[in-house]
Amino acid sequence: MPIPQTGHPAPDFQLKDQNGNDVKLSRLRGKNVVLYFYPKDDTPGCTREACDFRDEHSALEAAGAVVLGVSPDDTKSHQKFATKFSLPFPLLADTERQVCDAYGVWGEKSLYGRKFLGVTRATFLIDTEGKVARVWPKVKVDGHVKEILQSLKGGASGEPEAGEKAPAKKAASKSAAKKVVAKKAAPAGKAVTKKTAVKKTAARR
Repeated sequence: MPIPQTGHPAPDFQLKDQNGNDVKLSRLRGKNVVLYFYPKDDTPGCTREACDFRDEHSALEAAGAVVLGVSPDDTKSHQKFATKFSLPFPLLADTERQVCDAYGVWGEKSLYGRKFLGVTRATFLIDTEGKVARVWPKVKVDGHVKEILQSLKGGASGEPEAGEKAPAKKAASKSAAKKVVAKKAAPAGKAVTKKTAVKKTAARR
């Protein structure tokens, strides 16, 4: 299936976490949800990403976000992974890959010329109304969690916060540009006045 687009409802689901608890996305309405998909527990890239989320977990919570990790691993694998690296957020077991498919992250991949089926590393920011606010497809681990934090805070991501009116910024820029043009035009007017005065003086002589 295609990746859900920004502004569209995020596909609902219910999966078990590493402790056997049911986690249902729609029950998290009213909170921002950082839903990140990763290929496999306890592998180099996935471990680095999980530890980055762990290290910034307090900041993400302070920004009003809940973190959910999803992979096709089972609950036992998730429990070992979470315990080994002290991960403080739920890891959801999508063993049937139905949620991965619903979010468009399950499909053919290639590595060193070999093709296989697997999970593409991707992250979805879901807003308080259950809609997709932003998508990071084909995630690069380094700096990714910092970028999510910036997006939650409406910072250097370059995208407006929810409810922010981007066109107003453009209007302000145009107004500022007009002022600059007006200031530049002023000296030209003075130069014309001086030339006129010189001509009048010459006429009197």
